[in-house]
Amino acid sequence: MSTPIKIDFVSDVSCPWCAIGLKSLEAALANIGAAAQPELHFQPFELNPKMGAEGQDIGEHIAEKYGATPEQQAQSREMIRARGAEVGFTFAMDQRSRIYNTFDAHRLLHWAELEGRQKELKHALLEAYFTQGENPSSREVLARVAGAAGLDEAAAAEVLASNRYADEVREREHFYIQQGINSVPAVIINDRHLISGGQPAEVFEQALRQILAAA
Repeated sequence: MSTPIKIDFVSDVSCPWCAIGLKSLEAALANIGAAAQPELHFQPFELNPKMGAEGQDIGEHIAEKYGATPEQQAQSREMIRARGAEVGFTFAMDQRSRIYNTFDAHRLLHWAELEGRQKELKHALLEAYFTQGENPSSREVLARVAGAAGLDEAAAAEVLASNRYADEVREREHFYIQQGINSVPAVIINDRHLISGGQPAEVFEQALRQILAAA
């Protein structure tokens, strides 16, 4: 018997651990198989909500925000690259890459959920930024990526050119901040159980099996 399970995946499209965590979660769900009937929702979180349209050099940004030295940043990049490879995700961005504002990407993800293609767009956006080095604040890039994810590119461009779903995204962001979420990924199961960080698939699988058993 398949048990319905609600999963809110709170994340940002410029968060490398979110890409790792999503692949791990999906591997865990694949291992669980028919025992779970997952209902996956991607919820918005902006790592840098005040980032300007031009973005910022990522090395400069990390040094300012976290005080990380170039050596520490290089070690972190290698760890992320290796973890990504383990779960089947390719990180190809280097230290010359930039970090961007992602609010429009979250508006588009909100629309994509209404269109039934949110997961496809989420994967496409993560790959566009981390693997292809695209700018996720560019409305032209976002519309093209939406088209590649099976959505109507012209309709996506219309959403982006308007202010649609801005209030809904801000409301969702505020809700999760009020719930104490201050880092991502944050994976919330059935509105009750929180799994934080880009955990290995085994961690997600164990937690999900325990929740399913209790249900």
